[in-house]
Amino acid sequence: MSTIAKYATLAALLMGVSACGDTWGQRAVTGGGIGAGSGALLGVAAGFNPLLGALVGGAAGAGIGAATTPRPY
Repeated sequence: MSTIAKYATLAALLMGVSACGDTWGQRAVTGGGIGAGSGALLGVAAGFNPLLGALVGGAAGAGIGAATTPRPY
């Protein structure tokens, strides 16, 4: 499998799970997972430490996921 195909598959999977979660906690967890995966990929692609990228991406994703929880009507 080529590198482009791997990244395209991963991007499709990340987009598929990006809308998961109805509650504050669910959105924080899914956002953290998506952020960690994306951060690790960006860390590898940029030549940095993928663990550091996963840590920063996970923290940012969890924060954004929790902050964007829709209000119940």
